[in-house]
Amino acid sequence: MIAYDLQCAPGDHRFEGWFASSDEFDRQQGRGLVSCPFCGSVTVAKAVMAPHVGRKGNQAVARTATPVEAPADDGDAAVQVSNRPEMPAEIRNAIAEIANMQNKMLEKSEWVGRQFAEEARAIHYGESDTRTIHGEATPEEAQALHDEGVSVAPLPLPYVPPQAKN
Repeated sequence: MIAYDLQCAPGDHRFEGWFASSDEFDRQQGRGLVSCPFCGSVTVAKAVMAPHVGRKGNQAVARTATPVEAPADDGDAAVQVSNRPEMPAEIRNAIAEIANMQNKMLEKSEWVGRQFAEEARAIHYGESDTRTIHGEATPEEAQALHDEGVSVAPLPLPYVPPQAKN
């Protein structure tokens, strides 16, 4: 695939077009198939552009990870998450608030693991004591619970089961 910066003559609009090859662009242009998405003109030509040339394999730019504060049980651990640009403070604060609310909710909930669907049904049908539970369910199990009228909801953030924590 090749990407060209294109420009229409009447409106001077610039836009990008992707083609299988340079010959394919010429073929489509010759048949009037390339048109400006802004004004519909078929008088379109390649615009001046700087081509993207990839680096050689031995010239890769080293990237460094940006430390991002992550919610942790001890409250003051910094974890290197990724090499992406830092998130705005508002988003980090919102995620931290959601994580704190989820943790408080789960403190009052019982982990039932892979038995979640069976235990949720037992509570719903009065076969087990009423209590708040959390655990694991496949999408199919969750859909079946929903179809039966069992009230369930996914957690908003990923959860590490107690047996998987270090």
